[in-house]
Amino acid sequence: MISFKNFALRRGERLLLSDVDLTLHSGWRAGVVGRNGAGKSSLFAAVRGEVEADRGDLDLPNRLRVASIAQELPSLPDPAIEFVLGGDAAVAGVLKAEADAMAAEDWEAVAEAHVRMAELGAYDASARAGKLLHGLGFPAETHQRAVATFSGGWRVRLNLARALMTPSDLLLLDEPTNHLDLDAVLWLEQWLLKYPGTLLLISHDREFLDNVCTHTLHLHGGGAKLYTGNFTAFERQRAEQLRLQQITHEKTQAERAHLQKFIDRFKASAAKAKQAQSRVKRLAKLADTEAVRAEREVRIDFPQPLKLPHALLRINDGVCGYPSADGQVVILDKVGFGLEAGDRIGLLGPNGAGKSTLVKSLVGDLPLLAGERYAHPDLRIGYFAQHTVESLVAGTSPIDHLRELSPNVATQAFRDFLGKWSFPGDRAFESIDGFSGGERARLALALIAWLQPNVLLLDEPTNHLDLEMREALAEALSDFPGAIVLVSHDRHLIGLVSDIYWRVADGKVVPFDGDLDEYAAWLRARGNAGELRTPAATPVAEAPPAPPAPRTKVNPHRLQKVETRVSELAAELARIEATLADPATYADGPRVAELGQQQAALRDELETAEAELLALYDA
Repeated sequence: MISFKNFALRRGERLLLSDVDLTLHSGWRAGVVGRNGAGKSSLFAAVRGEVEADRGDLDLPNRLRVASIAQELPSLPDPAIEFVLGGDAAVAGVLKAEADAMAAEDWEAVAEAHVRMAELGAYDASARAGKLLHGLGFPAETHQRAVATFSGGWRVRLNLARALMTPSDLLLLDEPTNHLDLDAVLWLEQWLLKYPGTLLLISHDREFLDNVCTHTLHLHGGGAKLYTGNFTAFERQRAEQLRLQQITHEKTQAERAHLQKFIDRFKASAAKAKQAQSRVKRLAKLADTEAVRAEREVRIDFPQPLKLPHALLRINDGVCGYPSADGQVVILDKVGFGLEAGDRIGLLGPNGAGKSTLVKSLVGDLPLLAGERYAHPDLRIGYFAQHTVESLVAGTSPIDHLRELSPNVATQAFRDFLGKWSFPGDRAFESIDGFSGGERARLALALIAWLQPNVLLLDEPTNHLDLEMREALAEALSDFPGAIVLVSHDRHLIGLVSDIYWRVADGKVVPFDGDLDEYAAWLRARGNAGELRTPAATPVAEAPPAPPAPRTKVNPHRLQKVETRVSELAAELARIEATLADPATYADGPRVAELGQQQAALRDELETAEAELLALYDA
């Protein structure tokens, strides 16, 4: 049980939270929500003991084990699996002690290590760490790779895996779905639903919050209020409170009309395609939340395109990939993909499978290795990717960025436009150096909107955006008349925006005949949402992904034989380790040495067999 009593917290001169009185009970999974700057991360820091309350008390149980995601990105020579194992310090320590004792042939120390390993459940620790890595998208062949060889996004995943490996009674997760693809998000969801401890979760992914959380902690206006239920339940309760407080009637009615138009538009398109039926279910969650939405300060829009031809962009028989010193690295083959006005396409598939490669090929940034790219003469692309945010010029203002695009436009026109994107007044003239990640992403989207594109190619546009901005983006995209291709791990956004889905995997781009719920069920049926998931391309820093290996037909007899072999080896290894855990065994020194050698050989053989089994499952 975690209790806040008259709790107050400052950051510098700013009062973040005050007069907080609430209790979180064991086993709850609470989503912590609120606008950027409301104090969510500072609250986590207080729970971790990194900052002290300015007033009041924060009571935590004695010997409470707390796990959280480290913020720094490790650059270590350690293998990935050992880094993850290190999350359980006791297990990592006893495994090292056993290895050292075996190397020194100190059989008494080996016996002590085995007793301790049995107490800690260390015998299956490597397997548990491997499952975490596999679930988060790391292929088996990368588990022994040095941490330093992974790119930044993959090291964030390693930090998450290490946090999940850490024995804990309280798990603090701050934006755990950032840098995950949708497949990994679905796997993480299932893992958290089985977590027996208390979970505090900060996320701007409303569907993730809906599926995981039993309670919602809302930080607003310096206070904190606890609601029973997931994020949708919170919104409805919050809306009822605001209605009882008689929030401006006219504003609510205007928002109701706006939302109804939003719903009517999607219901009309939902009747046209099976894939869009999930949109109606997602829109149903928004019913009776007009007051909450009216309270939202952010409202954005993409202006009408200057010209909107019907056939905008197409790739015929395309081969997408990268030139290399040895020839070509093919990522996607035989791509036939076209965009017409009004198309809304969501791209599905694991990271590294080629979604970003396809988008870059559509943009024209990545020339096709073969095939044809057709673009209408009036095509105007709005392209958003992570580098779009990173390319904003330090030391300059939003006005400066717009003036670079349109040097002859009056400053007042810039101010009017930026005001619609929540950069009002003097904010339009402030240096972006002081902007948050969410504000920079919003500015990057605003610069795209300024150009009035007729095609939007958006690769993970929601990273760093808060819930309010994500809602505003979904509504803005709903009113955009041009074509949209969207890559996102935010199911609420992609489910509201997309009419149809294409799956990018195994070197191909093919239509997916279903909605997001059916995609999640399809992944679970393949084992991807559990312990086994399709490996992504090898995540090496600064290196293009390797071409996906073609699927091969698996002989079921071979699969059964390998499964049986894994079971036999595991049973034999368990028998030997039980014998070694018995102190009486060490009266016979030569036998202990023989058992130690058998144990090492069996571990190697089991590791090889398990790798073969994983490969067969993936095939």
